[in-house]
Amino acid sequence: MASNGGHVRGGGPLQSALPGFDAEPMPTDRLFFAFFLEARAASQVERLAARLRDEHGLSGKPLLTERFHVTLHHLGDFAGLPPHIVAMAQEAGAAAAATTPPFDITLDRALSFVSRPGKNPYVLLGSDGVGALVHFQKTLGAAMAKAGLKVSKANSAFTPHVTLLYDAHRVAEHAVEPIRWTANEFVLVHSLLGQTKHIPLARWTLCP
Repeated sequence: MASNGGHVRGGGPLQSALPGFDAEPMPTDRLFFAFFLEARAASQVERLAARLRDEHGLSGKPLLTERFHVTLHHLGDFAGLPPHIVAMAQEAGAAAAATTPPFDITLDRALSFVSRPGKNPYVLLGSDGVGALVHFQKTLGAAMAKAGLKVSKANSAFTPHVTLLYDAHRVAEHAVEPIRWTANEFVLVHSLLGQTKHIPLARWTLCP
């Protein structure tokens, strides 16, 4: 179950010190849908991340090559893996895959998002090569809602990106050599919070 900012069920934070009131457990598990880059594109991004890091004098360590991905929808953070959420997510994933053919993705810009101090994501974005990706994210969101999953407002403000690294410094938007790949499979990911570990729970191939 997701954390609610230190509050406990049925009352305010002061009740956590009273007998009979138990604080909500800390989240340990995250679920999200994502496209992972195919091997060739991931290797290109790895080399690009290393070069951009040096060019802009950044100190953040690039993500592991196999972790480069585009998050589609964040399903939530939980204390333990909720089977009913996983089941609804699997239903939604199958429905979205059945109606969408593979499509190309092109990322050709880089910039830093503003985040918490000392950890600004430095990311790749696309200009004209992400229209089909935006459309699929909406298709998946509709399938999630139909399956009974809550689609947050944050998911509706979708900016497709691949995170390269995190750094205290911020880099203004600039063009990079295009990275292209064909999206033909997406994944339901179980992330173990604080352990830098992603476990694929289900994969779907887009309908040819």
